[in-house]
Amino acid sequence: MDLQDAQSWLNDILNELSTQFQKVPGSAILLRYVKSSYQNDPVRSAVELFLFLFAVRYLLAPKYSTHKKSYVKLSEEEIDELVEDWTPEPLVAMQAPFEEAENEKRAVILSNGRTVTNLASYNFYNLVANETLKEKAIQTLRTYGVGPCGPPGFYGTQDVHMKTEADIASHLGVPACIVYAQAFSTISSVIPAFSKRGDIIIADEAVNYAILKGIQISRSTIRWYKHNDMEDLQRILENVIKEQAKKPLTRRFIVTEGMFENVGDVVNLPKIIEFKLRYKFRLILDETWSFGVLGRTGKGVAEQQNVDPSELDMIIGSLAGPLCAGGGFCAGSNEIVEHQRISAAAYTFSAALPAMLATTASEALSMIQTNPDIISQVRENIKTMWAQLDPRSDWVRCTSSIENPIMLLVLKPEVVASKKLRMADQELLLHEVVDETLANGVLITRLHSMPRAINATPKDIGWELQPALKVCITSGLTKKETERAGTIIRHAITKIVNKRKA
Repeated sequence: MDLQDAQSWLNDILNELSTQFQKVPGSAILLRYVKSSYQNDPVRSAVELFLFLFAVRYLLAPKYSTHKKSYVKLSEEEIDELVEDWTPEPLVAMQAPFEEAENEKRAVILSNGRTVTNLASYNFYNLVANETLKEKAIQTLRTYGVGPCGPPGFYGTQDVHMKTEADIASHLGVPACIVYAQAFSTISSVIPAFSKRGDIIIADEAVNYAILKGIQISRSTIRWYKHNDMEDLQRILENVIKEQAKKPLTRRFIVTEGMFENVGDVVNLPKIIEFKLRYKFRLILDETWSFGVLGRTGKGVAEQQNVDPSELDMIIGSLAGPLCAGGGFCAGSNEIVEHQRISAAAYTFSAALPAMLATTASEALSMIQTNPDIISQVRENIKTMWAQLDPRSDWVRCTSSIENPIMLLVLKPEVVASKKLRMADQELLLHEVVDETLANGVLITRLHSMPRAINATPKDIGWELQPALKVCITSGLTKKETERAGTIIRHAITKIVNKRKA
């Protein structure tokens, strides 16, 4: 075959391919696009052709083999040498000695190689050292694992959670209960789940930080009344009723604590119930620090003051304090509880409480129910510590209730005036007291306040937390050990205050 015949054969093939290509649907459009693109921008056509060929090559390329050995093979001796030289990094930073002391929950702990008495933890009933609770927790851990790895509304709820909810509801004498995974986020989720923009909240000015965050998230209209001042509360309730007389009906709530975290005293619950019924408000009662503490069997302020739990719309409590477990709960009617299962942010969007903590809470609650002497032992130690501090100290007074195992010691007004102590001066002085007591073998802590907002005005600040020492009483100590600790604290206060010049 000569060159002319070959050229003729090639033209025939190209003509045949062109004829067959034109029979393909859409071929004319594609051909017109290529010709137009080539005339306007031949570089673009070249790039598109390259990308097309690359895609074809990628699709036709053989699969990548994961079994191909592309690494350097080491001998057994080299492997052993590398393993010996390798030092794993810690998952978290090393704790400071004071942090170790804070985290250890026993009545007597080690600090810097010496033994000190721990009065800085919420282990009121010494349940952390209880072997029965430890065995139950270990057994639950082996059965259910560490965590449910899912929110309660999806697949995080387990039978132990349902049992804990039933146990708490039965203990309080209410129809239903819902358990949250974090104590702090319980009240801060319950409030915005029910109170929205345009609704009205009347709250005690000394409520804790978790309540403040819940009120802030709700975006409701807020009215503050003076701390535990029932006359001021009544005045504000009457003003709200007058203001809302000609306005559309809104939801209205009274929010307060059973036992106040920032002051330590107890609410006048019968009076608030009276106002709630008279002015038609709902009551949200935060018993984070009173549940498991107040009352003959630890049911809280309602049991202590002989109030029917059914008159409380919502009872919020913690499982992380006296019960030495974790999480929080909200108890009330079935409607109240079921509404939170789809409306409370901390319940809907957080992983469920670990099963071992739910079991620990149920077992600890059962111990308090069946053995009320546990609470009596703590109260005896509270009286012993009071006898050493409040009446015998010339410098501090206790603002806590006589049944509160957390004693808050604030400087007396005459001491603050004579020494000309500002808030910052008081905090510094009390910090020195904490260091002095630790040097003498007793660990206590301070009541910590949140920092002020930048450029905050006196009106923005409102009620201001008074600096205080925090002494946590425990039944893990004998009466003599409690007396000795109280004496050390009193002498440390005297020593540090006397060093302070007016």
